[in-house]
Amino acid sequence: MTHEEMIAWQQSHVNDMWRVFRIMAEFVDGFETLSSVGPCVSVFGSARTPEDDDYYRMGVEVGRKLVERGFGVITGGGPGIMEAANRGARDAGGASIGLNIVIPHEQESNPYVDRHHLINFNFFFVRKVMFVKYAQGFIVLPGGFGTMDELFESLTLIQTGKSTRFPIVLMGTEYWSGLVDWLKDKVLGSRYISDHDPDLFMMTDDPDEAIRVIEEFYREHAMAPNF
Repeated sequence: MTHEEMIAWQQSHVNDMWRVFRIMAEFVDGFETLSSVGPCVSVFGSARTPEDDDYYRMGVEVGRKLVERGFGVITGGGPGIMEAANRGARDAGGASIGLNIVIPHEQESNPYVDRHHLINFNFFFVRKVMFVKYAQGFIVLPGGFGTMDELFESLTLIQTGKSTRFPIVLMGTEYWSGLVDWLKDKVLGSRYISDHDPDLFMMTDDPDEAIRVIEEFYREHAMAPNF
């Protein structure tokens, strides 16, 4: 290693030390904001879903009904399904929370997030902690890589005992049924997951049923942060 390379290596180490403080600051901001909101449900789905799409309308209804049943709504704060759920929550007069991620090409927060409940994150992994820690359930509408990431990470956390169990509901049976069939046929069939693992989630097209699943779960379990 040359002298110049050694200096660059040492400077990178110094930068990492400062990065730790920036990470800590994002955790503190998230914990302080969300710990006082009360029971919430995180709603996920594609940022690309247009306003005239059936799934967008489903997202609005889900957000509204969650608030009517006493829950706040947490989303990624962006457009599409996230906007829809925040819109429904705002229309119903409840807590509409946005955990926005700062990345080059997207995204600004949607206009239906409460300004005092908007948190901007630079680090994806900090943001993902916030989605899980204070959520009493996940409702997952159709989406892409980000939506899949949140879904499978939550299932992994529950499966491995790193989080207490919470209800996970997939909405949009036409969209999700192929994946669910593959999980049962290929993944479970190959014994890569256990027999009870597919029971960690359920699937429906009915917002009332989705929320009923969450409410019934908490008739037997205490509401509390997940870890």
